Amino acid sequence: MAARTECSVQAPSAVVMVRPHRFTVNTETAADNRFQISHVGAGDLSPLAYAEITRAAALLREQGIVVHLFESEDSDAPDSVFPNNWFSTHAGGYVAIYPMKALSRRRERRSDIIDMLKSRYRVQEVIDYSGLEPDGLFLEGTGSMVLDHIDRVAYAVRSERTDPIALERFCAQFSFEPMLFSAKDPRGFDIYHTNVLMCVATDFAMIGLDMITDSGRRREIVHRFERVGRRVIGLTNAQIEKFAGNAIELLGGNGRILALSTTALLALTTEQIDIIGESVRLLPLAIPTVELAGGSVRCTIAGVHLTPRADAQ
Repeated sequence: MAARTECSVQAPSAVVMVRPHRFTVNTETAADNRFQISHVGAGDLSPLAYAEITRAAALLREQGIVVHLFESEDSDAPDSVFPNNWFSTHAGGYVAIYPMKALSRRRERRSDIIDMLKSRYRVQEVIDYSGLEPDGLFLEGTGSMVLDHIDRVAYAVRSERTDPIALERFCAQFSFEPMLFSAKDPRGFDIYHTNVLMCVATDFAMIGLDMITDSGRRREIVHRFERVGRRVIGLTNAQIEKFAGNAIELLGGNGRILALSTTALLALTTEQIDIIGESVRLLPLAIPTVELAGGSVRCTIAGVHLTPRADAQ
């Protein structure tokens, strides 16, 4: 079925991506990111990752998505390809900057991206939470939180990277209701980022329900989505490990799309694909090298929920 053409506050039409020139798997973050591949051989992965992001950005542009593509040549910021963790943008002209757990990840924050947003979009205020880092209070952006922009809920899995105090501060400032819960993989380890567990789109939500440890909280989350008319698509543990939950809905020139990796698409069932296809077109992006670092398509995309400036070139 063709994608619906109407706009949605959930689906941005512009994104920021970062193309890595010095890509590698970050050993500093391996302790709590079980999606990373620790041993990937001695070869240089940079050309492969560079090519994957180049192609992904081109495919998004072909769909009518505005892609602000930045370069990263910093070898001390190996996860720079995942910009959604250090900043987010919000309707009304607000930008948030986040406190990051790993020292190497704090180096990803860059003024040129914020300056671009100010020059191209109406930005009223930049709210910087990075000052929470010395107190050990972390909140890694739309990795830590999956934001429902329609129902104004911030879904967040408890982890070393998602502190309840930081979450409360963000939600109070940005008028979201915090929905904090625990989730663990089959080996009993905490899920490090919420956005590998769930994806919230306009008409559906994809969730690794079996990983949510509290059955009452699980029912509450499902009810919350169903109450506002969303279809809940349960993902298996195996599908979560293939990044099926790490997707993002975007608004293209011919309607809404769901950007996800080819790894994720291959993990979905025909029935799940049919349900998703009732409201969006699926756009698979091949980024297998980038996925070695423990994140997938959603992690590489920072959505722009800002109004373009009339005088922007």
